[in-house]
Amino acid sequence: MTDETSGEDRPDPPTVRPRRRVFFVVLPLLIAGALLQASDVIRGMGTVVIPMPPGRPPFGRRGFTGGRMAYGTPQPGRQVAAADVQSFDGAPLYDLKTLRTVFIQFPRPGWEAELESNYRRDVDVAATVTIDGTVYKDVGVRFRGNSSYRMVPTGFKRSFNLSLDHVHGDQQIGGYNTLNLLNANSDPTFVRTVLYSEIARNYVAIPRVNFVRVVINGESWGIYLNAQQFNKDFLRDFFGSTRGARWKVPGSPRGRGGLEYLGEAAEPYKALYEIKSKDDDKAWSDLVRLCRLLNTTAPEHLEAVLAPHLDIDGALKFLALEVVFVNTDGYWTRASDYSVYENEQGRFHVLPYDFNEAMGVDGPGARRGFGGHAGGPTLDPLVGLDDLSKPLRSKLLAVPALRTKYLAYVREIADRWLDWNKVAPLIVEYQALIDAEVRADGRKLYGYDRFNPAPLQTFFEQRRTFLLH
Repeated sequence: MTDETSGEDRPDPPTVRPRRRVFFVVLPLLIAGALLQASDVIRGMGTVVIPMPPGRPPFGRRGFTGGRMAYGTPQPGRQVAAADVQSFDGAPLYDLKTLRTVFIQFPRPGWEAELESNYRRDVDVAATVTIDGTVYKDVGVRFRGNSSYRMVPTGFKRSFNLSLDHVHGDQQIGGYNTLNLLNANSDPTFVRTVLYSEIARNYVAIPRVNFVRVVINGESWGIYLNAQQFNKDFLRDFFGSTRGARWKVPGSPRGRGGLEYLGEAAEPYKALYEIKSKDDDKAWSDLVRLCRLLNTTAPEHLEAVLAPHLDIDGALKFLALEVVFVNTDGYWTRASDYSVYENEQGRFHVLPYDFNEAMGVDGPGARRGFGGHAGGPTLDPLVGLDDLSKPLRSKLLAVPALRTKYLAYVREIADRWLDWNKVAPLIVEYQALIDAEVRADGRKLYGYDRFNPAPLQTFFEQRRTFLLH
């Protein structure tokens, strides 16, 4: 393995016995499902329905094809061979107009149990991967994710991390050595992550995302999101260099990864920020300095003092994007789930990392953020200005000129990208590419009726009205 990250944060091993673990996992899911059913009755009158392709059921949540998650018996997919699929050897890896097939062949039939047993250990399972007719040997495979893993029962879609260079350091596809195959957790439409990435890339560096079909030991497991890894390949694509320090700020309900100043010692920071590049003292010293300057400099001097050390304009765009699209799993809610990059000149960049829970996730944006603020279409763009645990907001936006610039970005993004007439054709294009596979998938997390983008339309229209009027 190289020094690249190979998945999301993994919680500490539970203390309950295996049989009890099933009870403690399934019971909250059943309760949550019942609450979601009840919420439909309350909200049902306000849903904007848009035309659906022939044969797709109306929006709802009932039955195997309609439940939030189908916790019955997973339905195996059809058998697929390499000769059955089209090759896209000349297309870029993250091309949104192609639907590649990723074949994963494990040497043993009990691959899922093996990956489960390795989830909390830093151990990959070796497999053979075939893409566009090219065979990649000894690829490291593991389950990745936190809630997207723990909330999904055996036999249903879970997210994968594939390290092509696990054994063979020169193994790559299209210039990339790592694949993140995501299960579209919290997004029955499959398009939120792709849409956020495509829009945000007009403003900040962000992982590219497209769709792939995954076949495991000859069986189709349906559509996955293929998300770019935050590694040296990412730096090369967006910054023109592979040098510099990289940190991931893991997801945690307790947060505290918001660049607070915790003193001059590096140890408290190491408990909150996962360094993904070479672990050296200078990188940590630079991060500590950034936090000290951000948190202790007077507002009237902050921009001038901080500018050599932080891409302030990029940080304002980062903050504006996640608030406009109400990313309920990001910086503004719990000061986590984002990336930090320090370039060779010692200047830091804050970048989106986890954005599947945006754009009215699981309905028209009714979920609350971890800060206790309503995370829906009426989220105040100036939320959290008094929250010292999130100094990118409370400190930067305390500077009048920076607050004005931030609000201008909020308005620009809302005006350009919350326009449903502009966004709807993109969603139609994305869903048309994957519709047949989603319909046939018996291992997906949501029923096919939830593939309906009507809740997205509701969110976009309500959010645009709130921010612009």
